[in-house]
Amino acid sequence: MEVCDPVTFEAFRLRLRFLRSETAGALFDAMALRIQAIASHTGMSGIFKLKAADVFEVERVEKVEGFLSGEACPRPDDALTLEGHRSELRGLQWLSERINRASDLAALLDAVLEALDTYFGFRHAMLLLADEATGRLVTLGSRGYGEAGIGAEVAVGEGLIGTVARERRVLRISGLDQDLAYSRAIRREVIADPAGSPVAAEIPLPGLKDARSALVIPLAVCDHLVGVLAAESRDPVAFDEWHEAYLEVLGNQIALGLERMSEPGEEKEAEAAPAAPAAPGAGRRHRFVFYRNDDCLFVDGEYLIRNVPGRILRRLLCQFLGEGRTAFTNRELRLDPSLGLPAFRDNLESRLVLLRRRLEQKCPDVRLESAGRGRFTLVAEGPVELEERDSA
Repeated sequence: MEVCDPVTFEAFRLRLRFLRSETAGALFDAMALRIQAIASHTGMSGIFKLKAADVFEVERVEKVEGFLSGEACPRPDDALTLEGHRSELRGLQWLSERINRASDLAALLDAVLEALDTYFGFRHAMLLLADEATGRLVTLGSRGYGEAGIGAEVAVGEGLIGTVARERRVLRISGLDQDLAYSRAIRREVIADPAGSPVAAEIPLPGLKDARSALVIPLAVCDHLVGVLAAESRDPVAFDEWHEAYLEVLGNQIALGLERMSEPGEEKEAEAAPAAPAAPGAGRRHRFVFYRNDDCLFVDGEYLIRNVPGRILRRLLCQFLGEGRTAFTNRELRLDPSLGLPAFRDNLESRLVLLRRRLEQKCPDVRLESAGRGRFTLVAEGPVELEERDSA
């Protein structure tokens, strides 16, 4: 058989001898996870799946000249490598220092993504935290995606990220675009066959539309899924076995840091304080609309946030407008049954981080500012209005 390197376009002729077909074991499981993730991403779960993995012995390799022509895919010149004074131990120490120095969950998310960008050259990466109440993963931190990354959701079991979350196993894919093209070709054939199995709607991948490689790592503490770390690249061979093995170790450090930051800390009761009225013209007027039927909150006609973070902001705005209150604590939110927080692992800190960052994107004149561990203030630089409706 003849094969071609996707980066260098060099071709080789292989002489192979069939050894066996495997339907179980480490090799089969690794290949099955990859195909399962691709199938889920293209709506082909249960249809496009691995039956067996054929194992061959390579008896001879010959280079084929002139098989294809083309230029190699360039690697980023500015990406740092582990050559010289850098080492595996230094990388672990560097990231651990930043995790330990983080003062809160938001700072920890930023530190992890900055370290991955600076040390590994991961220009496109995201951190998603698990929400046990909804069975979904929510993007709380990202690099390289602009505003589109924050708040993006993925259901557990859907796509590359959701599959890794469900299986709790690392997934490293090279030539991602080729795998997706092959799966979509099969999908088209299944749809065209009247007797074919029904297929699900394709799930959009949060991130690069033209990603050619991906590395997705589950973040777990014991049996508890904390979140998922996902990195993407347009380089088809951006991630190798070293990244996979080493980042598994770093993933444990990140998971422990996220778990620690998500635990309730010492919190003091906030005293109701009258808010200074905004001077006319001091800031832009913002109009919030809360829809009771689906707990969605819009600002100035645009979607802002939903579910528990939406109910939290509604509560804060009601007290701000009705009582002039600006100081709040995490503890009082946990004790408010109207918010619907789970009794165990309420993920309140991560919900507040998401709310804070969505406000920064959509409505920077209204923001939540930290006032110490477990305390924060609501700041509005201009007039705000809140309207509640039963449905849209």
